[in-house]
Amino acid sequence: MRDKKMAYTAQNLGNLLDMMYQEPARWSYTFQTCSFMSRLKVQLEPFPEKQLQSKKAVQVFERSVYSDRYIFAKNLFENGSLSDIEWHIYQDWHSFLLQEFASRVKLHGFIYLQATPQVCWKRLHHRAREEEKGIELAYLEQLHSQHEAWLVHKTTRLHFEALLNIPVLVLDVNDDFSEEETKQEELLKKVNTFVNNL
Repeated sequence: MRDKKMAYTAQNLGNLLDMMYQEPARWSYTFQTCSFMSRLKVQLEPFPEKQLQSKKAVQVFERSVYSDRYIFAKNLFENGSLSDIEWHIYQDWHSFLLQEFASRVKLHGFIYLQATPQVCWKRLHHRAREEEKGIELAYLEQLHSQHEAWLVHKTTRLHFEALLNIPVLVLDVNDDFSEEETKQEELLKKVNTFVNNL
């Protein structure tokens, strides 16, 4: 019964990301709520048994519950896709849930893959995902500015002061390194050093 209900929900959600890009004022709050909940659930899952046996278990997430708020939701509010009341409600439950689960949602560092909006736009078009075909360079420029403000310049207003002290590794990934083993090894070495020093 549970699996059937989950399948039904997923089927009826359709491609929520595409819906948000098509009608941002209608679907941005819904998308950001769904995005946050899915990330929170993943981060609350216990470590796999194999990782627990490791001396220094590490989990890396593509994005965090914090990037949801300080990059994507914040940007949607600033570009008018989230209303004042939606932004207020989003921040309220975001803060509440992270305080409730503070002991289980611990981040030790951020890895920022830094690339210009133009490079990201080129890669996005090369990737050719259907729901991303309408993304404009201006939107990527907005997201880039949000990342830079938060992770590089530290000018983003944060609700948890402790976030200011979390280390950030900035990796320049403007060059295509998909076929460059030397560059891949160099980047992995930087990540390993960063993780080992946390």
